[in-house]
Amino acid sequence: CTFLLLPVNLHDFQQTFSQHPVESLSLSSRAVQSVIRPYKPADKSAIVSLFRFGILEHVYPAFFKAMSHPDHIGVTLSVSVAGYVLGGSSYFQAVLFGGAWACLVYYCCHEIYDSFLKMKMEVEMADIQAKFLDNQVNHLWVAEVEVNGKWKVSGLLAVVGEKGGVSKDGWNADDAATAEVFQLIVSFHQRRKGLGTQLVETAVEFCKEQGLSRVVVEISSPQTAAISIFRKLGFTVTSMHSYRHPNHLVSKLARINVIRMEKHIL
Repeated sequence: CTFLLLPVNLHDFQQTFSQHPVESLSLSSRAVQSVIRPYKPADKSAIVSLFRFGILEHVYPAFFKAMSHPDHIGVTLSVSVAGYVLGGSSYFQAVLFGGAWACLVYYCCHEIYDSFLKMKMEVEMADIQAKFLDNQVNHLWVAEVEVNGKWKVSGLLAVVGEKGGVSKDGWNADDAATAEVFQLIVSFHQRRKGLGTQLVETAVEFCKEQGLSRVVVEISSPQTAAISIFRKLGFTVTSMHSYRHPNHLVSKLARINVIRMEKHIL
């Protein structure tokens, strides 16, 4: 458990603590600002909403990253020139053709994250209890932040443990007791406050207590902030591959890579 201790009114602290039992706290000079605690059934609506936002928010970064690739820049220029010529030296046609190409790339980026979201909503998020809580080596935490005197769920992280072999999700756990990070998501307005770091540290400590020797996570390349957090906490990149969508053209145009990171903890 991680505690950051700073001066605080003892009465306010005791009152807040009695209402919010926690595994990890982050305190300010005024009052308790955030807690990292286990998931409760009452959190489901907030968790589902946060999860949906946390997945789809990567569409725009993925789109801009794809469009900045030299191959896509070349295609954009070629298509725009073709529109200009076919339109009889029409700048409007040039913009129209270039815009159509950009829309196609955006659609591919959106399709990848949207299909991933639908798959996870139908499996993991459909039955949180069975997926993350019924097995003792699985767990789900939420980060709760005090906003205007009210506590709001503003982050989540889950781990799924395996004692060896191949996990249900298909990743190779080898012969080691391994945990996979399901998702690390922090709401937009609560970022850069250490919540992501606290969530990962809490999960790593849990994995140690469960006797798991390795933690792995797979992150899409546009998730630069999450990659930075895991690097800071000792995770190293072990492999990278293109995201495989059923439609090969979608994968090729979106140019989204999946980065696998690992940390040995025992």
